[in-house]
Amino acid sequence: MSAPSARTQLRVGRLVKAHGLKGALKLELFTDDPDGRFVPGAVFTLQVPESSPWHGKTVTVKEFKWMNSHPVVFLDGIDDRSGAESIVRAILWVDQDSTAPVVEDDAWYDHQLVGLDVVRDGAVIGRVSRIDHFPSQDLLSVQLTGDQDREVLVPFVRAIVPEVDMAARRLVVTPPAGLFEDLPSDDDSPAESGDEDSAGS
Repeated sequence: MSAPSARTQLRVGRLVKAHGLKGALKLELFTDDPDGRFVPGAVFTLQVPESSPWHGKTVTVKEFKWMNSHPVVFLDGIDDRSGAESIVRAILWVDQDSTAPVVEDDAWYDHQLVGLDVVRDGAVIGRVSRIDHFPSQDLLSVQLTGDQDREVLVPFVRAIVPEVDMAARRLVVTPPAGLFEDLPSDDDSPAESGDEDSAGS
């Protein structure tokens, strides 16, 4: 799943490692249409640290291919392995008309997600207040119902957010234990309570 950082951009991939000696880079894809996205001449905005020499720059696709079932891209101006390694871990964003529907099944714009009800076990437990973007994954910030001072960060992955229903303005979460509530301490565990009752009888 992915959420673009702005209404006019869509995140489509991440450069994960240099491949070979001629500047190729292996891709992690965030799009269902890589062959349509990574056409020669396609221009991407880069998300990189401010300390990176690529900060504030764009890249242009020279060639896209599949090598042993892995997506690989060649970019203009990157012709050797050292050049490729200098841009590893960059996230690629593409300009997109925010009024057009998002064609990827698992991609939404931030403004589409903010305000959605968060449903757990059939009950509304909160509302999405913002989306935080990190290199490893996106996080949904959920404002809990009845507790305006508490927000919970929910990894925006299918295992935890299996359903996004734009028509119903809601998303379903199946969080692991402890994400929304504090786990009982060892002192409060049923097993220990049972032992104490036995000892006192």
